[in-house]
Amino acid sequence: MKLFIDTANLEEIKEANSLGILDGVTTNPTLLAREKREPVVQLREICSIVKGPVSAEVTAQDYQGMVKEAEELAKISENIVIKVPTTLEGLKTTKILSQRGIRTNLTLCFSPLQALLVAKAGATFVSPFVGRLDDISTEGMDLVSDVKLIYDNYKIKTQIIVASIRHPIHVLEAARIGADIVTCPFKVIIHLLKHPLTDIGIERFLSDWKKLKDTLGR
Repeated sequence: MKLFIDTANLEEIKEANSLGILDGVTTNPTLLAREKREPVVQLREICSIVKGPVSAEVTAQDYQGMVKEAEELAKISENIVIKVPTTLEGLKTTKILSQRGIRTNLTLCFSPLQALLVAKAGATFVSPFVGRLDDISTEGMDLVSDVKLIYDNYKIKTQIIVASIRHPIHVLEAARIGADIVTCPFKVIIHLLKHPLTDIGIERFLSDWKKLKDTLGR
């Protein structure tokens, strides 16, 4: 399973990339707005750090506008992937972009049937949002399970990016289901590595080592 970071913050991306675990980046208009910089400049810098897919989202509502934006975003770098909303206009856009060889990430997917349609339209990736479903008392990971089953049934090549990750359990469940990718905020990535017994073990080893050195008079 690949690991993407869900942020537009350069420092977070650099730190995650330095760990040797980062496979890509997902951004959205909200994340880019937080950085208070020209989005194209920010995306170009992100692409210079990470060699994997970097998702950049269109903001137009009609497919003509989406396609125009997508073509401009795709010029930023060869690893740019165009995020498109899971709507009727988004499906039209996905079909056109796939025919032009531009990769797409269909975002804001909340049902298995949406995931089936975007795959048929030629989506490279689909992003089921699990945390937002959990927020309305719906089991978000059930969506991922259903999408995975449907894609496996028909040998669909669209890759599943589990998005709207809230905590490490979402990542664990995604791995158990067999999702292709998870995209996480930086704080969740850090929490994946943390375990109290690891910290306790290190503290114990260092304490015992210090006692030995003290005993030997060093």
